[in-house]
Amino acid sequence: MNKDIPVYHYDGGVLAPVQVHPVKEFPLQLLVNERELATLVASPHDLRFLVAGFLRLQGFVKSLDDFVLFSVCNDFGVANIRIKGELPDKLRPILTSGCGTGVTFTLPGSDSAGKVFQPDNGLRVHPEAVFALMDDLGRRAEQYRSHGGIHSAAVGDGEDLLFYAEDLGRHNTLDRIAGEALFKGVDLTGKMLVTSGRVSSEMVAKAALLGISLIASRTSPTDMAAQIGNQLGITLIGYVRGRKFNVYTHPQRLVVS
Repeated sequence: MNKDIPVYHYDGGVLAPVQVHPVKEFPLQLLVNERELATLVASPHDLRFLVAGFLRLQGFVKSLDDFVLFSVCNDFGVANIRIKGELPDKLRPILTSGCGTGVTFTLPGSDSAGKVFQPDNGLRVHPEAVFALMDDLGRRAEQYRSHGGIHSAAVGDGEDLLFYAEDLGRHNTLDRIAGEALFKGVDLTGKMLVTSGRVSSEMVAKAALLGISLIASRTSPTDMAAQIGNQLGITLIGYVRGRKFNVYTHPQRLVVS
């Protein structure tokens, strides 16, 4: 059991102890078909969603039927997974930006076979729906506000918040949502994603694989994220603050006067 490290707050020349608990960081070794695939560094809760979503967004599984064995052991920090079929002989890991650095094995906007995904471009979104989903995200992100260093993300359909996830890595939040949606059999095509963190190219690529049509963030997207979003037909929104935001790609999806 981890013991909390004492934390002190400095103010006006005085150091005083405070009740602050650092964000928990949990390394999870991922074994797939008896092969060590990666070590996922994440928050320690709901790891089955994280593992399932990670494998889904790498293109290794498409449904729960693709899993032959699914075991996550928190005590030893190991996920032992067996899937139908075999992993590619050669996998080239790509380190991605994000808290703790992420890893991916696929090109942006494509699965492991190189198939390019295009989100549904028929979706039309009112700006108020973006604000409402972002407000819902803020209300649920209690740990983000109290601890700092925790990212949060949510997926909605324009009326309701469907999935919410939080993790120390912003890329992990989308993996968690993808995994939970897989377990619950929910199609995310045409849905909206909101996130507390910066939108990287990896986030856009993963969203495209899920068919998500709009991504909004309280901060900014990277230039590569904007390029990929433009190519894949995803509306990319940044700096959602108050009742304002910037639109970086595909503004025609928004219903405005």
